[in-house]
Amino acid sequence: MTEMLLPGIVAHSVPAPRLTAAVLERPAEGEPVGTVVFVHGNVSSSHSYQPTMLALPPQWRALAVDLRGFGGSEVKPVDATRGLRDFSDDVASVLETLGTGAVHLVGWSMGAGVVLQYLLDNPDAVLSVTLESPISPYGFGGTALDGSLLTPDAAGTGGGGGNPDFIARLAAGDLGGEEQTSPRSVYRTAYVAQPDGLPHEDLWVASMLTTATGEDNYPGDSVPSENWPGFAPGPRGVLNTMAPTHLNLSGITELETKPAILWIRGDADAIVSDTSAFDLNFLGQLGAIPGWPGAEVAPPQPMVSQTRAVLERYASAGGSLREVVFEGCGHSPHLEQAESFVAALLEHLDAAG
Repeated sequence: MTEMLLPGIVAHSVPAPRLTAAVLERPAEGEPVGTVVFVHGNVSSSHSYQPTMLALPPQWRALAVDLRGFGGSEVKPVDATRGLRDFSDDVASVLETLGTGAVHLVGWSMGAGVVLQYLLDNPDAVLSVTLESPISPYGFGGTALDGSLLTPDAAGTGGGGGNPDFIARLAAGDLGGEEQTSPRSVYRTAYVAQPDGLPHEDLWVASMLTTATGEDNYPGDSVPSENWPGFAPGPRGVLNTMAPTHLNLSGITELETKPAILWIRGDADAIVSDTSAFDLNFLGQLGAIPGWPGAEVAPPQPMVSQTRAVLERYASAGGSLREVVFEGCGHSPHLEQAESFVAALLEHLDAAG
């Protein structure tokens, strides 16, 4: 069995009002200068941030929270009609229970969306924001550059887009790497761009396997659609929280309090991209999904371009934005470019004070 905790990391079970959450901590030495809270991405857990937490200088307190249905946190239904608020409200509940006060937030992929939702609802409790490979502020799939829906029901997004064999292998705890849909293969082909030589692969796969599966969790449910490819997002489960009918985070541009934002990404990201291998419209364009109705009806989502447009509006409205792009890096800069990731994060934290 894979040992999940790295030396120097302490695991806690926090009985917060909304759920009992698993929280990892790298304690500070003495009185901390601040608390950094890490929020993991989809099909992952807080364990993936352990090397980053350990690399922070000892005066920083580092916490990582498992979202509901991931890692060691309580498995509870996800109400996707609230967008990512079930997750962000859980994080708020945990931090209030721990009495952290205002914190620096770091979110990866879906977790970056959770961080932005947290910022929208608790702006005065956020000292700085770091977005790592973030989902678009308009969710995942089904929108034009300005965030408008391609179809009224956001066809082709949400829970119906989950690969059934991958889901079955998650549920079965598949540790192998022979099949293309195994969690290990997905990690090696989608989570990172150059997996060979990266440490702790077994730990990252074990982290993926903590994902609770089903219609109330990952991937969620779906409903039939008259639009291609024949399904639309339902009201339950993880992937539906990011459907554009349920999620729009662009309101950060209107906040009176605008903490500084650091945006870190890799230029070889296979998941969050203007040509994402997980966007069904892009796969249709490639011919991988039959019946694609064409670019006028179902263009790929310009995810990175959408994020840039919203963050630039955020900066123009009084916020602060720094973008860091790692060449040849995939979806997981904190794993693939660990030292450079920590250096950029520390510069951001020091500037935020």
